[in-house]
Amino acid sequence: MTFLESRSNLLAAALIGLGLVGAGWLVGHGFEQGRRAEHFVTVKGLAETFVQADLAVWPLRTTATGDDLNQVQAQIDANGAAITAFLVREGLAALAIQPQRVEVTDLLAQAYRPEGAAQNRFIVAQTILVRTEQVSLVAQLNRATGELVSRGVVLVDTGGPTYVFTGLNAIKPELLAQASANARTAAQQFAADVDSTLGGIRRASQGIFQILPRDAAPGISEASQVDKQVRVVSTIEYLLEP
Repeated sequence: MTFLESRSNLLAAALIGLGLVGAGWLVGHGFEQGRRAEHFVTVKGLAETFVQADLAVWPLRTTATGDDLNQVQAQIDANGAAITAFLVREGLAALAIQPQRVEVTDLLAQAYRPEGAAQNRFIVAQTILVRTEQVSLVAQLNRATGELVSRGVVLVDTGGPTYVFTGLNAIKPELLAQASANARTAAQQFAADVDSTLGGIRRASQGIFQILPRDAAPGISEASQVDKQVRVVSTIEYLLEP
């Protein structure tokens, strides 16, 4: 073997050795990073605030019956006028009052009519829809509809007004910031309890915003309450450093 061949073999062996060392370091480093990634804590951050509805949608439905369609229609018109006058007199904006189409049912035209049914041939109904930002006024008037009944206006129970909060997008950033801060506080406390240092975020989930009734009670829905609670829960995984 010549000197040059011997030198070439030594150089090749050295390069192979360095490659093995490098590969070993990469494997070890990757293993260490993997082990570090296994050490994490999952926490939830809750944020909530109380709001008031800023939109009310209130259907007032009236009906009348009779054998003379013209007379029944006249009664419906009178009921609608009485409802509108009542609402405007109490301070509701006229543009917020939207009469819907008149619905006529001819019982004699029905394929099946139960025995003992009322003899009135026609049933006419109309809904007066209120859509307004005057939420407090609607809540007040909803409690005063007995005045209309005392005047002979027949009102069908539609479940009352629906109160809507439309400002969710405006408060989302602040609530998310609060939820994240609360989650980090919980993670820091956990890290301190296990003698670790809190690292970066491994994974995060924003969660779903919920609009709930402020006062949860059986049979009372969120839509029927002016006062509401907005809540979001964020789930965040933090790495734990030794």
